[in-house]
Amino acid sequence: MNPGVATVYRWELRKLRYQKRTYLGLGLAVIVPIIFVAAVSFRNHGPHDVAFGDYVDRSGLAVPLVILLFGAIWMFPLIAALVAGDIVASEDHNGTLKTILTRSLDRGQIFTGKALAAATYAIVAIVLKSGFNPLQSLSGTIVSAPKGLELVFVSLLVYLIPILAIVCIGLLLSTITHNSAAAVVGTLMFSLIIQLIAILPGLGGAQPYLLSTQFNAWQGLLRTPTDWDPIIRAAWVCALYGLPALGAAYLVFLRRDVAGG
Repeated sequence: MNPGVATVYRWELRKLRYQKRTYLGLGLAVIVPIIFVAAVSFRNHGPHDVAFGDYVDRSGLAVPLVILLFGAIWMFPLIAALVAGDIVASEDHNGTLKTILTRSLDRGQIFTGKALAAATYAIVAIVLKSGFNPLQSLSGTIVSAPKGLELVFVSLLVYLIPILAIVCIGLLLSTITHNSAAAVVGTLMFSLIIQLIAILPGLGGAQPYLLSTQFNAWQGLLRTPTDWDPIIRAAWVCALYGLPALGAAYLVFLRRDVAGG
C-alpha cells in the first residue's frame, strides 16, 4: 500500500469515529445478539426451525451462528450500507468533495482509501459477535469448545464474502447518486430484492448464483468432512456482484466533475 492510500485510509477511519451512523451500525451489531440471548433465556429454548437453534441454550457458540442466519435478511446488509452508501455521497452533501479532490492525492488513492475504510467498518461490525461448551455440527458430530470457537471465527470470515460484495454495491450507489439516503436505502433494497427473488417459485435453478444464497456458505464449515463447494462458489459468485460494482464506482469517481462538487 503506497503512502497516499494509507493517508486517506487513516483519515477515513478517523472520520468514521465521529459519525453517528458508525455507532448506530456497531450498536445494532451488539444489541441484537443481546436481545436474542435475553429472549432465549426468557423462553428457555431457542428457535427450533433453524440450524443450531436447538443448541443456543446448551452452548454459547451456537448463538453467533444463529445470529448469522437471521442477520442476513436485513441487519448485516443494513450495517454495511450505513457506511458504504454514505462514504462518498456525504462528501457531496457537505460540499467537501471538491476540497478533497483538489489536494495532492490523486483520485485513485482517495477512492481506495474510502473503499478500505468502508470494508474495515463492515468487518468490525461482523466480528462483534459466545458459554464455551462443545457444539454439535450440522453432521451430528460433537465439536470441542476450542475447535467450535475456531469454526465460529472462520465462519464469520466466510460470511464477510457476501458482505463485502454489498459494500461494493453501496460504494457504487454512493458514488453515482450523490445522496447518502438514496445510496443507503438503495443498497438495502438491492439486498432485499435479491432475497425476494430467491423465494419466487420456478427460480430454483438461479438459487446457487444469487447473492443472498452466499450468506449460507459458512455452513459448509460446520459439516464433517468440511463441504468446500458452497464456500468456493460464494467466492466467485460474490466477485461477480462486487468487482464490477467496485470497478464502476472507481471509474465514476475518477471522472467526477470537481468544479460541480
